[in-house]
Amino acid sequence: WPILIIIIPLEVLGLFIKTFALMIRLFANMLAGHMVIFSLLGLVVLFGAWALPAIVLAVGISLLEVLVVFLQAYIFVLLAAVFIGQMYHPEH
Repeated sequence: WPILIIIIPLEVLGLFIKTFALMIRLFANMLAGHMVIFSLLGLVVLFGAWALPAIVLAVGISLLEVLVVFLQAYIFVLLAAVFIGQMYHPEH
């Protein structure tokens, strides 16, 4: 009985921490792709016609970002399913 006083709040806290960690991971990956694209386009603003190949790189990065978004969505759903499965089917 005394251990339940510690375990129950930790389990509830863990539920929110897992969700928050997934949210931060998804946000950081999306933000990083946008920052790279804006940096490459910023080169065009700074250097003008000398940096026009950066536009090709920006398009390539945006295509890569689409792949990363689908991959992150898959990982997000998979991890969410694992966490929900652990919550409903305890191992003990």
